[in-house]
Parts: sequence; structure tokens; C-alpha cells
Amino acid sequence: MERTTVTLVPTPPYNFDLTAAYATFFRGRYGGDSFEGGIFRRLLNLDDRLCLASVRSLGTVESPLLELELASPALDQTAIAKAQDQVAWILGIGQDVTPFYHLAQDDPALAPLVPALRGLHIPHTASVYEALIIAILGQQISSHVARVMRTLLIETYGPAMEISGVIYHSFPRPSDLAIAGVEGLRRLGFSTRKSQYIVDISAKVASGALELENLHTQPDEEVIRALTDIRGVGLWTAQWLLIRALGRADGFPHGDLALCRIMGQLLNAGTPLRPEEALEYSHRWSPFRGYVTTYLFAAMRSGYVFPSV
Repeated sequence: MERTTVTLVPTPPYNFDLTAAYATFFRGRYGGDSFEGGIFRRLLNLDDRLCLASVRSLGTVESPLLELELASPALDQTAIAKAQDQVAWILGIGQDVTPFYHLAQDDPALAPLVPALRGLHIPHTASVYEALIIAILGQQISSHVARVMRTLLIETYGPAMEISGVIYHSFPRPSDLAIAGVEGLRRLGFSTRKSQYIVDISAKVASGALELENLHTQPDEEVIRALTDIRGVGLWTAQWLLIRALGRADGFPHGDLALCRIMGQLLNAGTPLRPEEALEYSHRWSPFRGYVTTYLFAAMRSGYVFPSV
């Protein structure tokens, strides 16, 4: 096993602990990702070359510095560069949150909340494909069930590598899930319809008929149109992918019931907003609605008590 260590310099302010915790849904482990003992770990798939990335903080929120350790059966400069780029994307280290903070400090709803989360950057999925499969998996089920199903999917069909007696799994490749087929996913407890959606998308991505990564170059409206043309993908899924898969600062999943509940706690004396009300109110936060969404969910998951404005 070859190992190497490099450093990454995030754009400040950058709170590594908070960002890594958000990436794992404040649960320590979520799917193939873990954040335990101050170290974020993920098994990367670099063009079918597996590489374990372990990241820890050497700096502070205002002067951030990360140490990235890579472990793989074979490491060359190309693989190291790809791993650095992928980790930087996953942990959002290049984002500049300062313009969002300027907006938040003058907003009565956000001003009390944002300082406690200073330095939180928006984590991303490694690929659009991964985000899409995770989103479909989570449709119309509780977050607890979604977490169990995601872990089952990754541990059953994701490529694995053992290091120091520990087995790590990366997210399944499109070909892995296409080969698993509907029956393979049904055996994990997936519904027939979800299994069909996932297998159909995976087969098209594996064959090259569906080029999801090209969405990075498309405007938001075109991304939503292209995604909602895919069987099994609705507006809610497409809006979340703008934030988590494509890094769009103004993505806003106004149809998300949890988001409507949070906004109701913050703005409407505890009564959830209707999706159209949430969308109308959100325009004052543009072009940073993706950050607002992330910060509201981070506050909720970390136990913040929302005062009603």
C-alpha cells in the first residue's frame, strides 16, 4: 500500500469540523463517508483506481489548513492530483462565503443564526450520478430509512478496499448497479419502482447514453429541465442536485417539506410555510439561497432553537 500526504488550503473562513459533520449529516458515519476523531474519510474511485482519503485540520477557521493523506495500491502524480481535486470539491474548500455573510448580517431571520455556523462550506457529492441515485433513494421515506438503504447499497455494490484491517467502500459505479438489476435492489428492500428508476439511469450512464457530468456547464433552468426529463426525477430532486451535485449558490428546493417546516419555525410562529410561500420569501436571499438552505439544515441538525421573526 502506497501512502502520501499533501496539504490543502481552503478559502477562509472555513470550519472543517462543521463542514465534515454536515457532509455526514451530523451522524459520524453516513454511507461510505465518515467523520470520527476529527478525521473525515472517504474511499475515492479515481477512474477505477481506489484511494482512501483521510482529511484532518491543521489550522483554524480564519487560517484554515487541511492535511490530506492518501492510501492506494498505486499512487502516481496523476492520481494524487485527481484525489486532491475531488476532496477539494467534496469538502467545498474553494467557496467564498463572505458575500453570503454580508447579506445575512442585514437579514433579521439569518443574522442571529449564521454567526454560530461561521465557516460552514457546502459539501458536495463526488459526482452528479451519485447525487441523483441518493436523491431517488431518499424519495418519500424517512431520513433514518434512507440512511440504512444508502449504507446497504454502498456496502453491497460499491467497490471495496481493505486497509489496516478495515474495509472501506466507495459509491457504486453505474455499471455496478446496472448489473445488479431490479431484482438485486429489490433484495435490499428497495421498491420495484425505485429499483427500476435506479437501474435505468445507471444503465444509461454506463453506456454513455446519459451524460450527467455535462450538467456542470449548463445554466440552472436547463439543468432542471434536463433532470426532470429523466424518469423518476421530479422538481424536488432536481433542485437539491443544483446545490449538492453542482455547487449552485442559488439552488432552492422550495418543495422540501422539512425546509418549509424550518422556515415556518423561523418566520411564521411555528406554522410551516407552503412551498409557494417559501419560494416567494426566498427571493430576498438570492443569489445565495443554496447557502441559506444549507445553513438552515445545519442549524436544525445541530440543535439550534429557531426564534420566530
